[in-house]
Amino acid sequence: MLWFALILSDLPLQVFTRGVDEPGELAVVEHAPGARVVAATPTALARGVEAGQGVAGALAVAPSLHLRERDPALEAATLEEFAAWAAQFTPCVSIDPPDTLVLETSASLRLFGGVTGLVRRIRAGLVPLGLNAAIAAAPTPLAARWLARTHPGRQIRGTAGWRCQLDEFPVELLGDGAEVARATLDLLYGIGARRIGDVARLPRDGLARRQAGVVLDTLARARGERPDPRRWFIPPERFEARLALPASILHTEPLLFAAGRLFSGLSAWLAARHAALDRCCLCLEHEDRPDTVLEIVTGTPGRDDGRLLMLAREHLAALALPAPVEALRLSADNPVSTPGRTPDLFGDPDSARDSAALLLDRLRARLGRDAVRTVHPVSEHRPERAWRLAEPGRLVPRDVPPAAGPRPLWLMREPRALDSIRALTLLNGPERIESGWWDGTDVRRDYYVARAPDAALWWVFELQDPPGGWYVHGYFG
Repeated sequence: MLWFALILSDLPLQVFTRGVDEPGELAVVEHAPGARVVAATPTALARGVEAGQGVAGALAVAPSLHLRERDPALEAATLEEFAAWAAQFTPCVSIDPPDTLVLETSASLRLFGGVTGLVRRIRAGLVPLGLNAAIAAAPTPLAARWLARTHPGRQIRGTAGWRCQLDEFPVELLGDGAEVARATLDLLYGIGARRIGDVARLPRDGLARRQAGVVLDTLARARGERPDPRRWFIPPERFEARLALPASILHTEPLLFAAGRLFSGLSAWLAARHAALDRCCLCLEHEDRPDTVLEIVTGTPGRDDGRLLMLAREHLAALALPAPVEALRLSADNPVSTPGRTPDLFGDPDSARDSAALLLDRLRARLGRDAVRTVHPVSEHRPERAWRLAEPGRLVPRDVPPAAGPRPLWLMREPRALDSIRALTLLNGPERIESGWWDGTDVRRDYYVARAPDAALWWVFELQDPPGGWYVHGYFG
């Protein structure tokens, strides 16, 4: 077996900084037992702010420091979002609180090109997600976690003697991912145990008498000598992700960057389920106003985060924010299963259709859903009633009009009266249309195809009922 550990270092800070490109001077504060800095951005650290520092001292060295209170609920939600994202690489994902995921990948290594290929895919996928993780691999989940904590980027292969590599780890790691109490670690440190190898060489009976049996169990699990069962994470049926902003935002352009983080997570959630969707909901949270809700609808189900982001850009460009935005929330449900597609040697045959659907989606997002319609024919002799508006992409019963002669491409909303037809040359006709007596809008017309002096083709008719006269009703182009 091969386990990967992904540790979100400084998770209390990352939940606030992942939504912006440059967070500036920002520190996360925890108020128990006192107001202390938990983590700070590199810009704040360069000014002298340190983890564990009091708030007053931090503000003294960095007066422009922006403070955010730690949000454990948001951290847990972000860790679950991260687990749903990681499920695209293997179904064997386990959350290891407070900041770690462990993935059992032996069955999927070949799919991603081995360990190196999988690490490359994970690192590339973390960038659009806006998260930074330390990665390591080892034969057991606990060993992988310890390796990622101390030597990120390394791998311990399951060859003979691999357990000896754990002996050089500091003894403090026994409390990382295991229920080893701080008092037990102090006891081990007090008797001179500085490395895990020192603890492994201690008499086991002596450790058991000093109520350090949990240390023996932890060592056995890390070395693969005792089972270490894990509860697998099951991606939720409904996607829900929230991204808090480090500061209130008054303009829509920075929101697009933050929304891209959420769409990346949604795309990975769909990939893990081999599914797609045609709509999602992006909510902009305000402090003292109702949320601004943007419904993003695509013409065809898909999971391309770039496409969703493009549609979100169209919505945000036409939006006037009623109040500053404090956070973004993305939700989606009812995904549909989509079979995998093998790439075609001569290109994607569906690319033209996808491009047309993308254009339609952008027009809907920019102009409004009701502003984009298609025309379907109706079985009706009167030209002005021989069509109806319909929603693009929706199948409607085929209803072919009973046209006997040619019909123009452009039909005027109302026929325009002609003073004379001397300048026109009648080429085709007449075609008598006499209909509509049952609904009170009956017509009796003789239609002709006529050539104008500029060689354009007109569709004209002579009205047979009083007051008579000639009219132009359309143009052939």
